[in-house]
Amino acid sequence: MANAKTMGPAEIRAALAQLAAGIAERHRGGKTVLLLGVANGGIELARRLGLALAAAPYRLPVKVGTIDISFHRDDIGRHPIPKEFAPTQIPGDVHGADVILVDDVLFSGRTVKAALDELFDHGRPTKVELAVLVDRGGRRLPLAADFVGLSVAPAADEKVVVHLDPKSPRRDTIRLIPAGPAANASAL
Repeated sequence: MANAKTMGPAEIRAALAQLAAGIAERHRGGKTVLLLGVANGGIELARRLGLALAAAPYRLPVKVGTIDISFHRDDIGRHPIPKEFAPTQIPGDVHGADVILVDDVLFSGRTVKAALDELFDHGRPTKVELAVLVDRGGRRLPLAADFVGLSVAPAADEKVVVHLDPKSPRRDTIRLIPAGPAANASAL
């Protein structure tokens, strides 16, 4: 378990490599995989994983899209749809597909549940897996990630903040910061 308060580009690059290797190992020689980044934190991560998996040495057939959970959140009354809204865009038929939901942080599991609800609104996949950059523990639903880049153990009053810079991965960071009382009560 990592216990640093800030992790930088080198640790994030290693975590991405670990995610890509795990996915490639499980899906080697299989059909095309739909990587769906959970808006908004999983979008850049899914894009980077897609590039890594499509390139050597893996050359895995992947399609990358976005899944928006805004209308499936159980706290939508307290947290309206964000200004940086990214609609669901699935680059293929969900029915019969192998889907990997991709998100930056796994905490309570409620975001994953909302993503599954949205996904099944679009069809019935053969298989759904979960890839996360950071697993911070603290599940409130019986969910686990299939692929994990990093595991951290923040204090109960800390929040994990991931920044993946789409233009400059050298500016990527994962920080553990104090969380306000509202963040703890409504954390997805």
